[in-house]
Amino acid sequence: MPKSFLPCAVVAVALAACATQPYTPASGDLPVVPPAWTEALDAAPAAAGGERLAYWWRHFGDAGLSTLVEQALERNNDVRSARAALRQARAQRAVSAAGLQPTLDFAGSAQRARTDSQPADNLFQVGVDAAWEVDLAGGLRAGLAAAEADLLASAASLDDTRVSIAAEVALAYIDLRGNQQRLAVARANLANQEETLQITRWREQAGLVTQLEVEQARTSVEQTRASLSSLEDAVAQAINSLAVLGAQTPGDLRAQLLEAPGGALAVVPRPADTLAVSLPADTLRQRPDVRAAGLRVEAARARVDEAQAARYPSLRLSGSLGLSALTFGALDSAGVASSLLASVGLPLFDGGALAAQVEVRDAALEQTYHEYGAAVLTALGEVENALTALRTSRDSLASLDRAAEAAANADELAGQRYASGLVDFQVVLDTQRTRLNAEDAVVSAAAQFAANHVQLYKALGGGWSAQRATDPQSASDAAPAALSATAASSSAP
Repeated sequence: MPKSFLPCAVVAVALAACATQPYTPASGDLPVVPPAWTEALDAAPAAAGGERLAYWWRHFGDAGLSTLVEQALERNNDVRSARAALRQARAQRAVSAAGLQPTLDFAGSAQRARTDSQPADNLFQVGVDAAWEVDLAGGLRAGLAAAEADLLASAASLDDTRVSIAAEVALAYIDLRGNQQRLAVARANLANQEETLQITRWREQAGLVTQLEVEQARTSVEQTRASLSSLEDAVAQAINSLAVLGAQTPGDLRAQLLEAPGGALAVVPRPADTLAVSLPADTLRQRPDVRAAGLRVEAARARVDEAQAARYPSLRLSGSLGLSALTFGALDSAGVASSLLASVGLPLFDGGALAAQVEVRDAALEQTYHEYGAAVLTALGEVENALTALRTSRDSLASLDRAAEAAANADELAGQRYASGLVDFQVVLDTQRTRLNAEDAVVSAAAQFAANHVQLYKALGGGWSAQRATDPQSASDAAPAALSATAASSSAP
């Protein structure tokens, strides 16, 4: 080894000895993944029905819902923006990879110079310049690793956007169908109340009831009619939301969503009887937001290494190969001129800027660890909440179904007894009001039950595999090291 390199080696060793160790979370800082969910439901594991989790909207038995979701996943502006961000990250990764390779440039020049009364001189030159920075400390490789992690995180963010958009479309569609069905229930009850009002007027003309009963019946009719306006407004808002999510104008969807095929009554989509529920560790691996948080940890760790490498010696090799002649035609017979240069750089004093930059990157690494832990806890909490909501809404819907059936029977009996003069009109009003409320509650509960299914599928991370099936350039699905470590900690005693 040349003696000139010995001082550099000594300084490099000294720098390595005082290098800052990257932040590593202490034991217990990252949440431990439980082996199973607290809330138990009759559900099939996702491993046995991965397709159901990936394309969950297709299992609601509603072709209109599937069409709207898949259109939104293709057209939605947030999805398109996330795709552009992924393309940007892929290009940035290519830029970082190119930094590890030598550069080669062509150079050519023509010069004509004159001094006082001397004849003019010409000089023609052509050549090739090459340069290569030897990655002694691994800084360029660390930068490439960070760019690759950013690319994976960008792909995960695209998947997360798709998961959110699919869920938002499904929730808006369920809200639309629920309000349409509530509107149908209200109109049916309005027709029943108008019939009762007519009967009451006939009885008043016959002297069997007073004007009081007529006014009570008319009050009930007008109150029900007034409720139609708020439901119609809710239907219009749901259509507008679906249009925005699908990057369409509301007019494009209005006719499609308001006119059911064959004139059939719009109904709330019925969820699939069997759910595909993955285990907690699998959920964390498949949830795009958790994967993105773990990949940001990997990117931040690589950037700490990159900042550390900036404190070490650098070696740059450069050279040139060219021809020069006094005339352009003489270039083919000119002698070849070549040069080779090796330069070494070493930061000696910068006022602590490089050390501070390492601290900046290390603090950023610590932030990403905490953000990752928060993402894990949020994911676990969302699934637990969705499972509980699903169970309680299912039980509530069963009870409300029975209550609505009883209310309908009571309403029919009250109408018959009133027509026979066996009960007063207040009984009829009470039973009609109870029936309307009960049937409206059933529709609302059915919509909430379907919405809770959507929330569970979203919490489980369902819906993003469709993108991977259609985008062959997407980054790989490997779990980041942070996620693997967290999942492994769940098996600790």
